Amino acid sequence: MSDYTYKRIHLIVMDSVGIGEAPDAEKFNDKGADTFGHIAEKMNGLHMPNMGKLGLSNIREIQGIKKEEKPLAYYTKMQEASNGKDTMTGHWEIMGLNIKTPFQVFPEGFPSELIQELEEKTGRKVIGNKPASGTEILVELGKEHMETGAIIVYTSADSVLQIAAHEDIVPLDELYKICEIARELTLDEKYMVGRVIARPFIGEPGNFTRTPNRHDYALKPFDRTVMNELKDNQFDVIAIGKISDIYDGEGVTEAIRTTSNMDGMDKFIQTFDKDFTGLSFINLVDFDALYGHRRDPIGYGKALEEYDARLPQVFEKMTNDDLLIITADHGNDPIHHGTDHTREYVPLLIYSKRFDGGKELPLRRTFADIGATVADNFHVKMPQYGTSFLKDLQN
Repeated sequence: MSDYTYKRIHLIVMDSVGIGEAPDAEKFNDKGADTFGHIAEKMNGLHMPNMGKLGLSNIREIQGIKKEEKPLAYYTKMQEASNGKDTMTGHWEIMGLNIKTPFQVFPEGFPSELIQELEEKTGRKVIGNKPASGTEILVELGKEHMETGAIIVYTSADSVLQIAAHEDIVPLDELYKICEIARELTLDEKYMVGRVIARPFIGEPGNFTRTPNRHDYALKPFDRTVMNELKDNQFDVIAIGKISDIYDGEGVTEAIRTTSNMDGMDKFIQTFDKDFTGLSFINLVDFDALYGHRRDPIGYGKALEEYDARLPQVFEKMTNDDLLIITADHGNDPIHHGTDHTREYVPLLIYSKRFDGGKELPLRRTFADIGATVADNFHVKMPQYGTSFLKDLQN
């Protein structure tokens, strides 16, 4: 055993699984938001015995999940310090940053001057230009796209510019080039778009399917994160799911793509069989993309229960050298108005087989406390923001 406390830290971000409105929720038009609570109500109680054993209902009671007398994990909730409620802001803060200028979202579509520039530089007309579901926009505009060759541009509640094109109409190389042009145009401060995403699809009108050839063009984090410090000090940083895209590859030593939450859990569980020293880091995006934005509390609840059922496999693989941290990056209350993310506290559960039971930790005032704890464990440079809770974990 080396001189660091844990050889491996495994971090699960349950994308959008908030646990009640933040103190400043009203400023974000999110008063009353409660992702976990409202889903549990709609489900007439959530069946999540494994998160329950860790201490989920000890953070705040959730219908169907009993409060544990002797929770296995240390537990608390975290408050976001950054000015935003999107995926990139939440994740960048988790790894030690504080985002003061929020990424822009485009509920009315993108400005006409940006669309005009994109058309001029790509030689293709733009159709769509509005917030939409990635599958619904294909139903609406896929046929027109195939007939005219115009690219489909749309956005979401996140700071994203998405470009959909049929692989037989716009070859992948051209679609990627178009996205690179869009990325260049949206670097301008007046737009502040977090990600440009290529969304290729195939099929015929009435039967379109998105392909796995999606590609994200993200902004690089504005400063070095704890992941950069780990990589530069020869530690492993295994990024699973969209983690590598969120940080634009910064501080990543291995990137593993996933197709769903369950595929993500498969890949995450497989990393326990790797002999590595450092961080494995997964984002489970389906909660947000498939259920939160689509305002589907029942689908969301079932997905939470499916995820919970996989946790015993994680526990089984863990050794005394492993630390597991489970959290979220923002809320996305499917009962709340609109289709937007919600400004909420997020849960924090920390588990090791070394623990003789867990207990409550003080409220964390920034998500960056996770990054600070990771840095503290591996003796790398501490982030500017965040306070380590490593010494609070008695083992």
